[in-house]
Amino acid sequence: MFRVIKLLPACALAVVAVSMAPGAEAADVKITPLGSIEGEFCAFDRAMIFEDPDGTRILYDAGRTVAGPDDPRLGKIDALLVSHMHGDHVGDRHIPGPNAGECGKPDVSVKSVPNTNTVDIALAKDAKIITGSEMPKFFAAKLKALGGNPKNSQLVRFGANRKLNGVVITTVPAVHSNGIAGAMIGGELGQHLDEAGLTAYAGPPTGYVLTFSNGLVVYLSGDTGVTAEQKIVVGDQYKAKLVVMNIGDTYTTGPKEAAYVINDLIKPASVIASHANEPGTEGGKVRAGTRTETFMKATKVPVHIPLSGKVMSFDGAGKCTGGC
Repeated sequence: MFRVIKLLPACALAVVAVSMAPGAEAADVKITPLGSIEGEFCAFDRAMIFEDPDGTRILYDAGRTVAGPDDPRLGKIDALLVSHMHGDHVGDRHIPGPNAGECGKPDVSVKSVPNTNTVDIALAKDAKIITGSEMPKFFAAKLKALGGNPKNSQLVRFGANRKLNGVVITTVPAVHSNGIAGAMIGGELGQHLDEAGLTAYAGPPTGYVLTFSNGLVVYLSGDTGVTAEQKIVVGDQYKAKLVVMNIGDTYTTGPKEAAYVINDLIKPASVIASHANEPGTEGGKVRAGTRTETFMKATKVPVHIPLSGKVMSFDGAGKCTGGC
């Protein structure tokens, strides 16, 4: 009696081998910066897409460098995160398209108020907006007024978490301001607030801790100064292995303060610089004398620069496996 044995084609065997390899790229988290100028790290660059190995795609702080919902770099978006309501993070205006303007002075001539860039993208992508503090009510009202689903604005407060497919999301405290400008409110109320020099209350700003399905824990600082929670919660409790850290100074931690957070409080495996408020690179290389260079020199772990459009991959231990 003969037994028939089916042999897999060589190409199929190769696919199986790749998928079973412990360091296979499919098990990595992919991070794509969406800045204003391709291949550079520029003044208004905040936005990043995080893609879990299961395909879940999260847009963090769309701000002014995502060219609205039609930006060809976006693709599928499952959720948006907003650290706070300032225009450079939620998106009071935005670039008309990638590579508009200059690195030090991007063209952000397209107005997004009163909707905000975040809401416009969420509507077009039927994506959730996941925020803490008092921000979910604001986004829910915007979605409802524009014919969207207000339930797509979801709350996650400090100490709790919300799961989106394979990604667990929580918020952590940030020390900053978080007022909603009158232009984002619109109408007479918005006009009166602007005339009085006031903003509407949106609760405290937040940072985020994301735990991906490959085990990678990422801390997104948002705009903040140094906080005790960066050690107690982010470092000790969640044991973040990758940090996206603001280094812009004046409005947030400066480069040396940010280096202290990384070196002494969180102690991750690696860090991505963010929110430098300067043209940090030229020709894809870090410019001498910049805050970006100061941060790199002061930090003891590998510092990765978010060049717009360049995909970086990270394993569960926070090590860059490609694109850095």
